[in-house]
Amino acid sequence: MDSELRELYQQVILDHNKSPRNFKKLENANFEAEGYNPLCGDRIDIFLVVEDDIIKDISFQGSGCAISKASASLMTHMLKGKSRKEAEELFVKFHDLITGKLGDNPSLDELGKLAVFAGVKEFPARVKCASLAWHTMHSALNKEEKVISTE
Repeated sequence: MDSELRELYQQVILDHNKSPRNFKKLENANFEAEGYNPLCGDRIDIFLVVEDDIIKDISFQGSGCAISKASASLMTHMLKGKSRKEAEELFVKFHDLITGKLGDNPSLDELGKLAVFAGVKEFPARVKCASLAWHTMHSALNKEEKVISTE
């Protein structure tokens, strides 16, 4: 990844950390879950309103590092209006991106702004930070009754 692209990616992550989108509790959520990353202390709650298998609204609350908050912010932005199936498919693609399973030159067209996390694969400890919100969203959609931990 060239330095200009890396700098742009860092700016997007810092922007979403400083001004996270959809950072609130949805009082009318019909799906929710709690996630925790004991390695760095990130905690996140995901709230979803799902109607007719479509994510009508999604939000998060919690505290964590810049990567964790930015990932949750971008995730909520990307998933509004998607079906549960599309959300799960995007979760798998995102996880493959940050773990390096897409290779060195992944096709990032379908990931959109989530491509800013491509460099996370270079820092294995940060993969858990970037994926916490996604694992928590997956747990919420599947009505798992436990706190999601990245350990």
